[in-house]
Amino acid sequence: MPTYEYKCRKCSYKFEKFQNMTDPPVKKCPECKGPVMRIISMGAGVIFKGKGFYQTDYKPSAGSAKTSTKSEKDNKKSPEVTPCGKTGSCASCPE
Repeated sequence: MPTYEYKCRKCSYKFEKFQNMTDPPVKKCPECKGPVMRIISMGAGVIFKGKGFYQTDYKPSAGSAKTSTKSEKDNKKSPEVTPCGKTGSCASCPE
């Protein structure tokens, strides 16, 4: 439920009202019973809790089991295969 801000047109009294979006707007000032208008306000901004977003809050810690991502797999070099099909160096293959 949002909080709406109102201002009295007669006495300039400002107040907030916590109400449903489907509730009718307030029509009378609680101080002088004069007509009120709803003030368009900025509202609340987004608040991220914690030291950072993703970097420290959602990234796996060093002690937890780490699953490698596709980019990490791409960065690892695959072992070189010689012309005879063996991995690494081979005495029968020319270098």
